[in-house]
Amino acid sequence: MRDTKRSRAWIDLDVKRLKENAAFLQGALPSTCALMPAVKANAYGHGIFPVADALEEIGISHFCVASVSEGVMLREHGFDGEILILGYTAAECFKELDYYRLTQTVVDASYGEMLARSNRNIFVHVGVDTGMHRLGETWQNLERIAGIWEKKNLTVTGVFSHLSVPDGNSPKEVAFTREQIRRFDEIIAGLRKRGIAGFGTHLQGSYGILNYPECSYDFARPGIALYGVRSKAKDDTLIPFEGKPVLSLKTRVQCVKELEEGETAGYGLAFTAEKKSRIAVLSVGYADGIPREIAGRGSVLLCGERAPVVGKICMDQMFVDVTECRAEIGPYEEAVLIGKSGAQEISAEEFAGFAGTITNEILSRLGERLPRCVC
Repeated sequence: MRDTKRSRAWIDLDVKRLKENAAFLQGALPSTCALMPAVKANAYGHGIFPVADALEEIGISHFCVASVSEGVMLREHGFDGEILILGYTAAECFKELDYYRLTQTVVDASYGEMLARSNRNIFVHVGVDTGMHRLGETWQNLERIAGIWEKKNLTVTGVFSHLSVPDGNSPKEVAFTREQIRRFDEIIAGLRKRGIAGFGTHLQGSYGILNYPECSYDFARPGIALYGVRSKAKDDTLIPFEGKPVLSLKTRVQCVKELEEGETAGYGLAFTAEKKSRIAVLSVGYADGIPREIAGRGSVLLCGERAPVVGKICMDQMFVDVTECRAEIGPYEEAVLIGKSGAQEISAEEFAGFAGTITNEILSRLGERLPRCVC
């Protein structure tokens, strides 16, 4: 564990909880379905290496990433299992796909032709567009999808799609999701009818697991739920969510300023003291991924008490008003932005609400200069 005494701001990771979350999600699925966790975007801000190491320890051997660079990082770190790149890879990087044994998504049939023309031996999963209209060959084009198996230099090891509204529970959203599932099953059946076999299948992400656990595929791709977090605070799921947050975000008070009534703090005179006030300056800012939108809306925890965020978020610092704190807040005091302090807690869902966004965005933008500390 890194010495947080040397850190201006940092992230604590509870990898025991990560493993428990993986076991919970695995238990919601058929025994024949394996987890293929999404560790893209630095494992949703948690740190790709500590997360991959912990999951590998419990036998997980397939990961999803978003880019060649993320896949290369995992390979060079020593991970030897399958690494699926979910997004587009430029032709200039096809050599890395071959050299590092990375599995590339075929984003449509024409892209499959481009991969084949590279004259490199490339493993692929075929993306099927069942209604998301993002990546994948359109599900109606069975002949074009089946034709990818005929491309030289390509070894197809999987077929997958992506659900658009698996978190929705309105009749319209449920009907749309079930239609996507039907379309995907139709494609799988059509391929097998043509004698095509030997490929794995996957469709569900976090909410697909929690709301449609009856689906029987070879893999599932948990993302946000794996980290013990919902995308939004009030997401109701068919399987009650039992995930435990893995990440806590912390920083230090670097100094405390005494303001007289009428004095201001920060850029743009954004905070004006309405009375004699004490303002703590925290050593974290938007360069670390703290959204500027939380100013005036959010709070942090100091000595088990809430202190409102005031002024404007700076690149490397932010302000909180500690005037009403019962504890005597001074320099070096630990401040918690996400996590627990005493009996108080600010969840990732609540923190995302301060900024008017979802947890996926908040966590994935947490900066590289925040040390990830395994505890």
